[in-house]
Amino acid sequence: MASTETEAQSAAAPAGDDTTAGTTATKAGVASGDLAGLEAGLDALESTVVARQPWLRTTASKALPPVVALAIVLALWQLAYHFELKPHYLLPSPVDVGRSLQQKWLEGTLLNFVWTSVSRGALGFLASVAIGTVLGLIVAQVKAVRAAIGPILSGLQSLPSVAWVPAAIIWFGLSDATIYAVVLLGAVPSIANGLVAGVDQISPLYLRAGRTIGATGLAGVRHVLLPAALPGYIAGLKQGWAFSWRSLMAAELIVNAPDLGTGLGQLLEQGRELQDMSWVLAAILLILIVGIGIELLIFAPIERRVLRSRGLLVKS
Repeated sequence: MASTETEAQSAAAPAGDDTTAGTTATKAGVASGDLAGLEAGLDALESTVVARQPWLRTTASKALPPVVALAIVLALWQLAYHFELKPHYLLPSPVDVGRSLQQKWLEGTLLNFVWTSVSRGALGFLASVAIGTVLGLIVAQVKAVRAAIGPILSGLQSLPSVAWVPAAIIWFGLSDATIYAVVLLGAVPSIANGLVAGVDQISPLYLRAGRTIGATGLAGVRHVLLPAALPGYIAGLKQGWAFSWRSLMAAELIVNAPDLGTGLGQLLEQGRELQDMSWVLAAILLILIVGIGIELLIFAPIERRVLRSRGLLVKS
C-alpha cells in the first residue's frame, strides 16, 4: 500500500512540473507579447503618417514660393527703373533685359554661350571630383598628411579663385588649360575638405565592424568609408560645384581669345566693353539660372535621397 502511494506521488510530481513549466512558458509568452506590443506602440507614436497628396498640389506648393519671390524682385526692379534711381542706360528695365535675351535667341547664339560654359564647368567639376576624392581620403586617413596639408587645403578653399587667373595665364597662356586650372584650384579643396569632414563624423563602430568582416583597403573604402561619409561628401560636392562655377566665370571674364569660344563669362565681358547694361544683366541672369538649375535638378534630389535613406529627412 505504501509503495503504491509512493508511486502515485512520484507519478504526480512530473505532471506537476510539466504544468508549472507550461504556466511559466505561457507567462513568458504573454510578457514577450506585451513587450512587442509596447515597442510597436512606441514606434507608432514616433512615426508620422503621411497622406499622399495630388501631384498638382505638391508641385504648386513647391513652385509657388519661388514664383512669388521672383515676382517681388521684378516688381522692385521695375519700380527702381520707373523712379530712375539710376539713369535708364545704367539700370534698364526687366523688359529691356528680356529683349536682349530674345535678340541673342533669335541670332541662334544663346544656347551656344550656355553650352560652352556648362560643358567647361561639368568637365572641370568631374576632374575636381576625381582629384578631390583621392586627396580627401588620403588626408582623412593618414595623420601625417593631414597635419602637413590640412591647413593648406582650408587656406586654398578661402582663397578667391580669381587670384589664380594671372598665374594660370603665365603658366598656360590664353588657352582652355588656363580655365580648367582655375576651376580645379577652386573646386578641389572644397571637395577634399567636405570628404574629410564626412569621414570625421563616422562612428568608430562602423569602421570596426567593417574590419571585422574583412572590409579593409580599397574594399573598406568602397563599402564602408564612402557610404558612411556620404552626407558630408555630398555637401562637399555641392560646395565644389559652386566653387567650380564661380571659378569658371572668373576665368572666362579675363581669359578672352577668339579661338576659345564664347561662354557666359566672355559674354558678360563683351557687354561691359560695349557699355550695354541690358547685355550685362542678361548674362548675369543666365549665369544665375544655370547655377540654380544645376543645384535644383542634380544636387538637391541626390541630397534628399541620401538623407532620407538614413532617416535624417522626414517627409512632411
